[in-house]
Amino acid sequence: MDLQIALLIGQDGVTSGAIYALLALALVLVFAVTRAIYIPQGEYVAYGALTLATLQSGALPATLWLLMGAGLAVTVIDGVAAIRKRDGRAWGATLGWNVAYPAVLVLTLSALSPAQLPMALQILLTLAIVVPIGPMIYRLAYQPVAEASVLVLLIVSVAVHVVLVGLGLLFFGAEGSRTAPLWDASFAVGWMTVSGQQICVLAASAALIVGLYLFFEKTLYGKALRATAINRNGARLMGFSPVFAGRLTFLLAAFIGTLSGVLIAPVTTVYYDTGFLIGLKGFVAAIVGGLASYPLAAAGALIVGLLESFASFWASAYKEAIVFTLIIPVLMWRSLHSHGIDEEA
Repeated sequence: MDLQIALLIGQDGVTSGAIYALLALALVLVFAVTRAIYIPQGEYVAYGALTLATLQSGALPATLWLLMGAGLAVTVIDGVAAIRKRDGRAWGATLGWNVAYPAVLVLTLSALSPAQLPMALQILLTLAIVVPIGPMIYRLAYQPVAEASVLVLLIVSVAVHVVLVGLGLLFFGAEGSRTAPLWDASFAVGWMTVSGQQICVLAASAALIVGLYLFFEKTLYGKALRATAINRNGARLMGFSPVFAGRLTFLLAAFIGTLSGVLIAPVTTVYYDTGFLIGLKGFVAAIVGGLASYPLAAAGALIVGLLESFASFWASAYKEAIVFTLIIPVLMWRSLHSHGIDEEA
């Protein structure tokens, strides 16, 4: 291997690491606020990529029907509670967000030709379809057991993952899809050729990381989520609802996952179950950060991306095993340098 090849491999590793960094940040965020190890995070990647591919083919994405079905289920649950409390405002908000909003999306896309829309609008529609599924999943699967142990929440995550993968196969079939590149250009930088798509991935990842930093540092909701992550009971006593914190966290996680799917769709063929493997690599990066540190998780993501790229060059048949083996020394080091504590009641 000469320097030019090493630079090309490193370039691919950094691009992949930028995606893994976003997923690692989402996993750390969900675990910090809700104590759930969010295994289905990768499914948003697949759903986002395949929804965008479906729109570009001119068809209505089946994720619309998932959005409507989940919205109806949430409406029944929250609507009954609102009626019992005679809270007309809550009933109206529930009906608007969970029924009227999906219906407007269906009518809008039925009246348009999605394939003829500008790519920016296709991406916005993809986000509008997939992202609201996140808080709906929280309401249906996690909110009823929000105070359960971490083990119970992990079991729920496994169940949600299995359901979403099965629905992905039903919605999109077993065939993979790719989308048009976000920026079809290339630039010569020394010995390397940098594609416009790679620039889009790195720029979008950096912008999102900076945006999340500003959100948590400068906004009231961001500070409230940080408070919930530090002390759930204290945040509840100060008047911040853990239910709202959970829904907001799952909304952010769905946005990060869907955007990640949009970013990788032009450079790799995405299948209905592709998100699971990508999500696991993000999980390895999150473990490097101890499921608590955002900077360490981002650094771990870059390590995972570079390790995967170089392993693909030297031993492509074992690249996945090499990447996942990274978790073993990390866990051993953490077990030797940490002290066990009782789980929060």
